[in-house]
Amino acid sequence: MNLLHGLNDPQMAAVTLPAQHALILAGAGSGKTRVLTTRIAWLISTHQISPTGVLAVTFTNKAAKEMLSRLSAMLPINVRGMWIGTFHGLCNRLLRTHYRDAGLPQLFQILDSGDQLAAVKRLLKSLNVDDEKFPPKELTWFINAQKEAGLRPAAVEAYDDWMRRRVELYSAYDAQCQREGVVDFAELLLRSYELLERNEPLRRHYQERFAHILVDEFQDTNKLQYAWLKLLAGDRGALFCVGDDDQSIYAFRGADVGNMRDFEREFRVQNLIRLEQNYRSHGNILDAANAIIQNNPQRLGKNLWTEAGSGEPIRVYESYSDGDEARFIVDEVKALSSDGHARAEIALLYRSNAQSRALEHALFNAGLPYRVYGGLRFFERAEIKHALAYLRLIANTNDDTAFVRVVNFPTRGIGARTLEQLGDAARVAGTSLHGAIPRLGGAGGQKLAAFAELIVRLGSASHLPLPELVEHVLDLSGLRTHYQNEKEGQERLENLDELVNAASSFVAEEGRVGEDGELSSDLAAFLAHASLEAGEHQAGEGDDALQLMTVHSAKGLEFNVVFICGLEEGLFPHENSLQEDRGLEEERRLMYVAVTRARERLYLCFAQTRMLHGQTRYNLPSRFLEEIPEPLLKWLTARSGAGPGYSGSAAVSPAPTWESTPRRRERQEAASGLRIGQSVSHARFGLGVIVNAEGSGSDARVQVNFGAQGMKWLALSVAKLEAAG
Repeated sequence: MNLLHGLNDPQMAAVTLPAQHALILAGAGSGKTRVLTTRIAWLISTHQISPTGVLAVTFTNKAAKEMLSRLSAMLPINVRGMWIGTFHGLCNRLLRTHYRDAGLPQLFQILDSGDQLAAVKRLLKSLNVDDEKFPPKELTWFINAQKEAGLRPAAVEAYDDWMRRRVELYSAYDAQCQREGVVDFAELLLRSYELLERNEPLRRHYQERFAHILVDEFQDTNKLQYAWLKLLAGDRGALFCVGDDDQSIYAFRGADVGNMRDFEREFRVQNLIRLEQNYRSHGNILDAANAIIQNNPQRLGKNLWTEAGSGEPIRVYESYSDGDEARFIVDEVKALSSDGHARAEIALLYRSNAQSRALEHALFNAGLPYRVYGGLRFFERAEIKHALAYLRLIANTNDDTAFVRVVNFPTRGIGARTLEQLGDAARVAGTSLHGAIPRLGGAGGQKLAAFAELIVRLGSASHLPLPELVEHVLDLSGLRTHYQNEKEGQERLENLDELVNAASSFVAEEGRVGEDGELSSDLAAFLAHASLEAGEHQAGEGDDALQLMTVHSAKGLEFNVVFICGLEEGLFPHENSLQEDRGLEEERRLMYVAVTRARERLYLCFAQTRMLHGQTRYNLPSRFLEEIPEPLLKWLTARSGAGPGYSGSAAVSPAPTWESTPRRRERQEAASGLRIGQSVSHARFGLGVIVNAEGSGSDARVQVNFGAQGMKWLALSVAKLEAAG
């Protein structure tokens, strides 16, 4: 078998490099896995290294298995003993082999994330620590962050009493794990690093054994992982690092794209090879991705190209609302299916998980099967089920399932023993758990009585319109505050906001207003609607179903057709990123990843209006749309008028037809030289943005979003608007 057959010139150069440090910039779809595996096979087949002398690091077990499978097909060798795996897997192997030197029992156990959280909770309970002042999840994240930074408790700076106490708890947690003979994931890497750092004979043994160290997805390494690699490479090992700085999208997990430049500088890398030929996407898609990402400064730089031809133009659809966006996608998917496109090869990508709700609703109503990849459907998410449980208790206090779910969430100090006593009392009295609360005394009974009073207060707002009732429940129940205090609670808060939007949409589409002053039938109907959408229509394994996912989840995947939804300022790029340059750069890399998931056809969708907190929000199109050259785009515009300057009602006419019009935002004139999306100033209302326009001549008027001053319709014949900026 000719290992090098079919490689392009840069791939060939990378595979056959001498034993020196190398950085391979592998663009999306450029065959990086083939280069990595062929490099290993070539080193073995040319007798530069034995199979046991290879160390290859991947980021997922799936990637490691694929690499081993390809190697076994390329060479007549036993791959089972090769050191190819994830950072955690390889560190586990090292510590198992040298458990005594690492100070561990031979049969040490590994704590997954759930086990680690349970261990932290046990620790806090044993030390009588207030878990509201030191929430277990927050303390777990703190401990892991210190370990990933390579810091033991003694090395963490305690700059105030609160920090000092956290460091003490970190130290107590370390002692508890050591006593019980367990390690968490972060400990695997840190303990492995410390073992090699302090044990020179062992370190030299592995440096001599692993003369070649190969790293996949190098842009996703954190500081400790990079330090671990440097330690193993020593003075003689050759580091072969493959990555793409343009696809570094995991800063929130600790990934540091700066490791690539540090590696190039610290190891004086002479071999920097760019893999730019793409084997996945058509040319127009790649040209769009290149145009977007070139706006990021300090890139190592590359330009994707293909021999597959330009392909179809990129379709852009501007909707009036997020509901209109979802309906457009449903219609397009139906048309694509009729044309023979498999639904499993169509992906709907979104920046935030909360966006899936409107899409799922439209797909559910259309009877289109779908699967949420790498996550839960909207009504199955824990925070949504918590909120719905409170609403169910308002509707029916005898709902024991809802009661058990939230009686101690957020935590109220109601323990398992108290709930056990409550259950016994309910069985004796033949009542629900809620009905048995008056039968319990003591501290536990008082806490349960306080919860019952909370449900009464929540129910007292049942006269409110459904969206306001949901908002009231989210605030008064403590759910919002709970997730605001979580390190990664932003996404859950966005989902809770989307539940308010779901309530608003439900009332608009199907709601019924109660006439007797009692609890509106909207609530019962909405709860039934949520249960139905949660319990049906999720496609089974192997079904031909649409793929829904966040852009983060889509990394590494590819589809024939891709819809990127919600391309609006504040949504994609996300509003949290707009405050700092590095945040915006990562959002742009995320957009680059999204675009390069498409093989043949790409849709870019955005809406003029979108629901937020149950209120309509007016957004500007994403700056990323502006970064794509006009000739690559085909604009789809509803003949009914949905689009820039649309002046009709919020309802979109059914079954619209489409036409191609190469309109861009900056060419959409409102009147008098003004345009939709333009910043303007007004003597009374201050700065604002034009979001709509209608009429002509002396009847022309524009709608302007003045932020805190609200939305204003202004007649251009009398309003004195001036272009701002």
